[in-house]
Amino acid sequence: MARSKSSKRWLQEHHSDPFVQQARREGYRSRAVYKLMELQEKDRLLRPGQFVIDLGAAPGGWSEYASHFVGEGGRLIAVDILPMDPIGDVDIIEGDFTEQAVFDRILGLIDHQPVDLVLSDMAPNMSGIESVDQPKSMYLVELAHDLAREVLGPKGGFVVKMFQGEGFDAMVRDFRQSYQSVRFRKPQASRPRSREVYAVCQGLK
Repeated sequence: MARSKSSKRWLQEHHSDPFVQQARREGYRSRAVYKLMELQEKDRLLRPGQFVIDLGAAPGGWSEYASHFVGEGGRLIAVDILPMDPIGDVDIIEGDFTEQAVFDRILGLIDHQPVDLVLSDMAPNMSGIESVDQPKSMYLVELAHDLAREVLGPKGGFVVKMFQGEGFDAMVRDFRQSYQSVRFRKPQASRPRSREVYAVCQGLK
């Protein structure tokens, strides 16, 4: 099947992307790792010995990077609907986070231990139709927020990718009620035309 003009354009842009090229040179799984690197540099999210959950983890760039910070004394659970190659001692759950069975598997692995940080880089498959994509995106944000509030220990942190649009402001108000500090970041590795931002929520109340 012939590729559409838009898919050809995306591939050309992808392969010429400086962050894609840098990830290849430096041996990272994806360009997305540079987003977390910038968040770490600005907000000091990751520390040795932490218990971290990474939602929407595939292909594993964020989990791989975070695992170096938490070290042998820490713990990391990575979750995605797509398969991932193994990462050291990281516990990987392959499944749809929107399904209760997967949510329960995560809780089972946590086993009532307080979590220090929940990361979510989840996004739905985009159709290009905002009235369809935005509700799906906000639903994933809401589910990640629900998990974070259930599993985080005192003063825990939550980082989540969001797309600006309908439902954004209401969710931000909810974040501010739940956390002592809420900041928004647009990492350099986020493509300029993308409406994505990352909410960095710290200090669970």
